[in-house]
Amino acid sequence: MFCTIKIRRALAGILGAAAAIVVTAGISIGILAAIQVDASVEQAEAVQVPIIMYHGLLKEEKKQGRYVISPDLFEQDLKYLQENGYTTIVMADLLEYVYNGKDLPVNPVMITFDDGYYNNYLYAYPLLKQYNSRMVLSPIGRYIDEYTQNGDTNPNYAQCNWDAIREMMDSGLVEIQNHSYNLHSVDQGRKGAKKKVVESVAEYQSLLEEDLAKMQRRMEEETGYIPTTFTYPFGAVSKESLPVLKEMGFRATLVCESRVNQITRDPECLYGLGRYLRTNQGSSEVFFKKILPKKE
Repeated sequence: MFCTIKIRRALAGILGAAAAIVVTAGISIGILAAIQVDASVEQAEAVQVPIIMYHGLLKEEKKQGRYVISPDLFEQDLKYLQENGYTTIVMADLLEYVYNGKDLPVNPVMITFDDGYYNNYLYAYPLLKQYNSRMVLSPIGRYIDEYTQNGDTNPNYAQCNWDAIREMMDSGLVEIQNHSYNLHSVDQGRKGAKKKVVESVAEYQSLLEEDLAKMQRRMEEETGYIPTTFTYPFGAVSKESLPVLKEMGFRATLVCESRVNQITRDPECLYGLGRYLRTNQGSSEVFFKKILPKKE
């Protein structure tokens, strides 16, 4: 009798343990399924966004090269995008998609210009109006102030002044972002906004915050607008920069790595957005067919 009771208790324990395993397994499977559903939803909401990086536009062929193309080639690019069903967007559109759930247009593409040369205003801006396209311009704060003061508008080297910046912004076709106030140089061991090997993290972060804050302040003073995105000079990135940028309120960064961006509802996807450099080599069709995702 005693033996029978022990056997029954043992069987009850085994059955109880088995039941617990089944319940636990069910819970685990449920959690895994939920994770997979979330991942599937996020994947379904991911949008491929190629970003193109331009610098200068000049008419003289001898001055064209890796970072300078002709206004005619830029026009051909805009025409190609328009005729093939692509829509130009700016950073505000990505922020609306990620943070507020607003849809992006079908087949989005972003045009960016770095440094803020006056020839961007002289040649690119009229073409944007002609083709009803938009772009992101990342000028260098120090040079906006300098060329506003000296009045020089030579397209070969001059930078945009504040009047040109305001006019382009008021059109709704040009969005301005932060390219630093005075860190666009290779000087004394520092490349752009990258940390020097010899400086401490605290020293670097303090310098970065001071420079970027000055550009933010000048933008607000002159236009009433505060940039949301930091465009790394030369694409030179230090891991120590990201905490500073986030604390300052930057919601995105642009780098120089060649890749199409997968934009999801996760805000982290906006940091380190890749861009394709547009050189003077190749037709619009050849250039874009290599990088644009298939149209929906």
